[in-house]
Amino acid sequence: MLISQPIMPQSFPSKLMDATARPNVVEMTPQPSGALDVNALFAPIRPGLRQVEAKLCGVDSALFAPLADAFINLIGSGGKRLRPALALLAAELNGGMQGTPRYSAVIALGASVEMLHTATLVHDDVIDGSLLRRGAPTLNAHWSGVSTVLAGNYLFGTAARFSAETQNMRVIELFSDTLRTIVDGELRQLKDRYNFVQKKDNYYQRIYAKTASLFCAATQGAAVLAKLPEERIADLYQFGYNFGMAFQIVDDILDFIGDDTTLGKPAGSDLRQGTLTLPFFHYLHQHVDASSVIAILEAAQIEADNGDGAVWNEAVTGLVQDLRAGSAVEAAREEARIFLRRAVDNLAGLPDGLYRHSLQGLCEFVVRRTY
Repeated sequence: MLISQPIMPQSFPSKLMDATARPNVVEMTPQPSGALDVNALFAPIRPGLRQVEAKLCGVDSALFAPLADAFINLIGSGGKRLRPALALLAAELNGGMQGTPRYSAVIALGASVEMLHTATLVHDDVIDGSLLRRGAPTLNAHWSGVSTVLAGNYLFGTAARFSAETQNMRVIELFSDTLRTIVDGELRQLKDRYNFVQKKDNYYQRIYAKTASLFCAATQGAAVLAKLPEERIADLYQFGYNFGMAFQIVDDILDFIGDDTTLGKPAGSDLRQGTLTLPFFHYLHQHVDASSVIAILEAAQIEADNGDGAVWNEAVTGLVQDLRAGSAVEAAREEARIFLRRAVDNLAGLPDGLYRHSLQGLCEFVVRRTY
């Protein structure tokens, strides 16, 4: 059986709602006046990000042509590149590595975590049968399931090669542990699908394994390469953990409050596929008759299994509308804020300056983002 890294105690709800665990470092409350400029936050490490991008796009011309084309399309679709950005920022917290011979290892780490992330998305799309991601056709929409899985395997292999280029055994072991943890999280998610009476703790375990573990790999790995003291390495691991947990919670909020234009998929898509997320758990907890909600969903899912998907879609659509009208979204968002307050607190022992300020700013970006 695959064993994941241990879930940190502060991931559990009893700890989450402890008011004493909310350091007043910065206030993460969203402001109505515009979004944060992520480009400004990335400015100190922009040259490094360009090097990561070039490494990601450096496809061997001898590669099977359809795979090479798909690979370039996947990587070229971009994204926020938060994982490599966190690695590059964290690596500068011990006097700076840009321009030194050791910086190539940091670039390799950044490319590794981003490639691993991309590979997991390819396999997720196969598992979910997704034909669109962020409004664009997935590889799964053009290729057979077998071909898409093999393409994902190639990306996993490339990510592993990048991690080996760091020439740091601790980072290579960290990559291996992270991959194992991600697979464990995917298996847990499959096991829990359409289980409407599962424990809320299952959710925290899943998002640590599938999302936060990669952020941990980026920040902890960079701290190792920067030769920070063990205490500071632990701080940056915890930062990645808290940042990653909040990032996924906000993603799960957006899945309920977004629309086809912003999400590229219908609202409530996770629930439609049987994956329960934090807004749903809060909705169920706040509902005056949670058992009736569960009974409706279970009955609708039976109908879907019998070939009547319309009943299931109607049940999910109604629940999404009801959830939006209540306070479940704000309750979930407050949990994200608490994780981010902790993330900022994790930086307190690290040198003050431009790179730390960018890490703090990214925490605010996460809770305010709309995409």
